Amino acid sequence: MKECNDGNRLIPCLRYRDAPAAIDWLCRVFGFEAQLVVPDAQGGIAHAQLRRGRDMLMLGSPADSPHGRCMRQPDQAAGCTQCLYLVVEDADALYARVQAAGVEVVIELRDEDYGGRGFTCLDIEGHLWSFGTYDPWRS
Repeated sequence: MKECNDGNRLIPCLRYRDAPAAIDWLCRVFGFEAQLVVPDAQGGIAHAQLRRGRDMLMLGSPADSPHGRCMRQPDQAAGCTQCLYLVVEDADALYARVQAAGVEVVIELRDEDYGGRGFTCLDIEGHLWSFGTYDPWRS
């Protein structure tokens, strides 16, 4: 198998009830850029790809499809069942932007015992995100 040198091979996928608003919010607050946005016939998003540097997030509106029926929103699961972690160069700067946007921070900015500095917050539909300078790929 040929290695992928221009990005990660594991791409998280999320569903948002208001995917157009989530795309705007994720770009404005977390610094993503919309690479591809495919609307659906109901005013939602069939598929979107957001990038932040070499990292990617795929998302869309909930759909009555085999894939969509397997996923639950955080409020349907009575909370999050997973967390996304994104390595950032400057956790303090992103934390300041998140605070200015009024985002709910659930773990305040702090230095971790294992190295790095980071924080954890909820996005506009309750998905749990952690951001930090700890990079497990660096030795």
